[in-house]
Amino acid sequence: MRAQEVVERTIAAARHLHGCAVLVRESSEAALRWANSTMTTNGLTTSRRTTVIAFVALEGGVAAGVVSSSVAVTDESQLQDLVRAAEASARDAGPAKDAAPLLDPSADDPAWDEPAAETSIGVFGAFAEGLADVLAGPHRQYGFATHELSTVWLGTSTGIRRRWVDPTGSVELNAKTADLTGSAWTGVSTADFTDVDVRALAAEADRRLAWSNRRVTLPAGRYETLLPPSAVADLMVYLAWSMEGRPAQEGRSALAGPDGPRVGERLTALPLTLASDPAAPGLEYEPFLTVGHSGEGISVFDNGAPTRRAEWVSEGVIGELVYSRAEAVEFGTRFTPAGENLLLTGGSDDSIADLVARTERGLLLTCLWYIREVDPTTLLLTGLTRDGVYLVEGGEVVGEVDHNFRFNYSPLDVLRRATEVGATERTIPREWKDWFTRTAMPPARVPEFNMSSVSLGR
Repeated sequence: MRAQEVVERTIAAARHLHGCAVLVRESSEAALRWANSTMTTNGLTTSRRTTVIAFVALEGGVAAGVVSSSVAVTDESQLQDLVRAAEASARDAGPAKDAAPLLDPSADDPAWDEPAAETSIGVFGAFAEGLADVLAGPHRQYGFATHELSTVWLGTSTGIRRRWVDPTGSVELNAKTADLTGSAWTGVSTADFTDVDVRALAAEADRRLAWSNRRVTLPAGRYETLLPPSAVADLMVYLAWSMEGRPAQEGRSALAGPDGPRVGERLTALPLTLASDPAAPGLEYEPFLTVGHSGEGISVFDNGAPTRRAEWVSEGVIGELVYSRAEAVEFGTRFTPAGENLLLTGGSDDSIADLVARTERGLLLTCLWYIREVDPTTLLLTGLTRDGVYLVEGGEVVGEVDHNFRFNYSPLDVLRRATEVGATERTIPREWKDWFTRTAMPPARVPEFNMSSVSLGR
């Protein structure tokens, strides 16, 4: 049964309800994997997931119930079962605190009747040619590349019919020395692999492996630290995930001040802007909301609402917070959907190499890993460095630290205390890549970054 037919028949089966929304998402994913400089697997997978949201009028308000299934829908009875299950879930839940009127359609979607987009192994054509050269090189190569085309159809009982295709791709490359004592990582996100230069990624990894010829041991402490774009991305993504308005209104987050949310408070004199923008070139995401659950800042009642650019930090000042439509009414603020990409801009044109050249003594990181929250009231995070920490002296990398560090630091303090921020470039957050891929970040210099303890192993 075509996705559009699933939507229409489900809405028809739910016509006795107060309302209904249906999401059908079809994904097509291609993947390559290699280990020890040898291709190990390649393949193509497809999947479909159907989500039914039932809105039921009850005494005291409107309830919402959500049921999802990854089983292929082949007949009418399956759709009726999903509607009944979603209705039962709504009745069990009771009136929803985030209830809001279902939205009316704004315009017809000319792409509604089109089939799901499909990727193929062919998307890796030019990339695979370059990868063959990399695998023939002197170092042991490990890594993987993925490309996914996800097509979503949204239909509601009020007449909304929208379709969107989401392209998501990434490559991660680990180069290791022959004795496996040295390891270096590089990676990047992409929409279609036409902009990925795997030879350049491998060359950067080779350069980092050369730095490991000299090993040094350093104690825990506070160091001037150069964060590359990937590390900045991991920290900024966590900040963006912490921008919900309700916790700030209720005094439960680092964005809460003594008199309410800290909107308008200056974090830095640098003109830095942290934003999500569905129209950002190469990093586009759905121009309308597709919501399968309710929570802080997100509501199933908002399905079909337009997304928009939001500046979480605007030229150094805390800007917007995330509010669902119901929360915006409750707190007298603007409806602000969360974003599916993240861009930090406002730095200089300098590269990470330029920052290294101006460093008298400090650490250069590769990426971060195993990031967890320690204190939500300050957004203090902890985590580990990974795949290379390098000592910089006199404007040059002079060796690799022979262990990793555990760090304790807040992404808010990265913005507050950064003394230099370089040029924004497309990157991927190493820790959060599986959940959040579309990022463009600069390198940053942070004095006295807290390496709280030594972590054995490299």
